[in-house]
Amino acid sequence: MDPDVDPGEPRQRVLIMGAGGIGGIVAGTLAEVGADVTAVSTNAEIRAAVERHGFRLREGGEDRAVAGRIVASPPPGERFDVIVLAIQPPQVEDAARSALPSLTESGAMIVLQNGLCEARVARIAGAERVIGGIVSWGASMPEPGLYDRTAQGGFTVGRMAGEPDELCRRLGTMLEAIGPVTLTANLLGARWSKLALNCAISSLGTIGGDRLGPLARLRRVRRLALEIMTEVVAVARKEQVRLEKVAGTVDLEWIALTDAERKKLGSPGLTAKHALLLAIGLRYRRMRSSMLAAIERGRVPAIDFLNGEVVDRARLHGIATPVNARVVALVHAIARGEERSSRALIDKLYDETRAP
Repeated sequence: MDPDVDPGEPRQRVLIMGAGGIGGIVAGTLAEVGADVTAVSTNAEIRAAVERHGFRLREGGEDRAVAGRIVASPPPGERFDVIVLAIQPPQVEDAARSALPSLTESGAMIVLQNGLCEARVARIAGAERVIGGIVSWGASMPEPGLYDRTAQGGFTVGRMAGEPDELCRRLGTMLEAIGPVTLTANLLGARWSKLALNCAISSLGTIGGDRLGPLARLRRVRRLALEIMTEVVAVARKEQVRLEKVAGTVDLEWIALTDAERKKLGSPGLTAKHALLLAIGLRYRRMRSSMLAAIERGRVPAIDFLNGEVVDRARLHGIATPVNARVVALVHAIARGEERSSRALIDKLYDETRAP
């Protein structure tokens, strides 16, 4: 995609709902390249830090600060061409309702949440004003206002149905300041493939309490990840979803365990699948689960929008998803303070989900 912008065109006004890891990187980077950006955060500490020091962006071990505007709620009376929803899934519908009066008639909301949140936002804003944006990079906020990019990557952008239109292309051009953009005519297939990865990576990261790199080195974690993704793929097939490769490389149809592989721990095919997960773990080794960060901040984890969504849809199709169901229960137990994220809890999950 051509990132050049006609200097004669007025700057797009961008409202970013959420200033956590992803939202902060998006806000700071777009402001850095000259976009008219306003970020919204309900967290007073984050707002105070950004107001004092700007958006502090950390990438490749280097820090830089970008001055930017941050407020507690969408500014009354102001209108924005693009609204970026960059908060956790449990808050996405409230954020969309709050921001909708600020959207111009020809503008759109871009949904960056993991899970299948476009339909939820479409019920609020209308499908014609919703664009999906799948994030294939990582970020964290180690302290208020400091945004650490933990993995490289870009976006997959598309409509809920149909070919990408001119608005998709314009938003894609804007987002290329952050990372490469792929336009898709099969957003649902890409979403389900990313959902399968998130159900494994984010959820096991929450249960294990560590970054992806160290966890991916554990064979038990990789086996659990394969079983989680296999259950997700089975539900996607029942939903008649045509899965897309994640970031153009990870084929979920291939990575799903065959019936024979489900019954054994070793085979040439399994070795190849474990090797792929090791490679993913190496590439995203610094990534830390955003669900775990949410729990640590006293917020509701997004588990019901990830593994919980899979379990609910599986039930409608009469499919058993025992590993995903147990993951949901454990993450809720962690959020309630009844369990503690640890390697021991990973072992407990593995032992409890072995076939009798």
